[in-house]
Amino acid sequence: YQRRVHGKQWYQRRVHGKQWYQRRVHGKQWYQRRVHGGGNKASLFRPKAKNFGVGGDILPKTKNLGRAMRWPKYIRIQRQKKILLERLKVPPAVNVFSKTADKGFAKEMFSLFMKYRPETSQQKKARRRAAAEAKKDGKEVDENKPLFTKFGLNHITKLIEEKKAALVLIAHDVDPLEIVLWLPTLCTQYGIPFAIVKGRSRLGTIVHQRNATCLALTQVRKEDQGALKKLSERAKNQFNDRMDSFKKEWGQGVLGPKARAREAKKEAVRLRAAQSARRI
Repeated sequence: YQRRVHGKQWYQRRVHGKQWYQRRVHGKQWYQRRVHGGGNKASLFRPKAKNFGVGGDILPKTKNLGRAMRWPKYIRIQRQKKILLERLKVPPAVNVFSKTADKGFAKEMFSLFMKYRPETSQQKKARRRAAAEAKKDGKEVDENKPLFTKFGLNHITKLIEEKKAALVLIAHDVDPLEIVLWLPTLCTQYGIPFAIVKGRSRLGTIVHQRNATCLALTQVRKEDQGALKKLSERAKNQFNDRMDSFKKEWGQGVLGPKARAREAKKEAVRLRAAQSARRI
């Protein structure tokens, strides 16, 4: 009845209040300026509209608006960490992990390690059940353990110290890196061939894990002994024999674009001063 007599607008103001009605009619920004007085405040930063017409501002390199997107915090931290690691000087012990094996070499090693992928719990249960049934029937059962890729930092450390490991793979992106920082030195000390490869997740895939810091092979079948010997020699030449030179190489310390531009300007000034001195 009230809406019919007084009208819809009067009824909305009566029910929801005057402020709600003003925000609905004039907009939220207008209402905030009216209530809080935002329009009267002087800003230190003056907006400058860009003109993308002929002879105006330069267009961005891409039309993708991802550059203006507010990314999640964990992505921002990843990007900031990457840039920070590029700017800082990295000590030799850490810089070793940037000397990864090339793509072809890594592919050969991964293919060999995949042949000795550990069995899952279901496969192990089925193998043991089959062995028990064969033993029950009086048949001969092979008591030797199957040959598998070894994983686990403590386990591999023990294999290296006992000189049982034939080839060790170490991931380059272990976090925190201190977990495996000493492992290349240990392998070199005991004469165990090792290689640093990209991707802890790739190592984890071989052993049915999410991630793996390092893997090792102790023994292989007769048909793969030649391939293992060849890869071990190549890893020894590429990593073990070069550890002395790796210990002297500092890494990163790359300047940013602004710093490089400043250095270029200083160098140009120095060149002009030298040229003018020669003329005199």
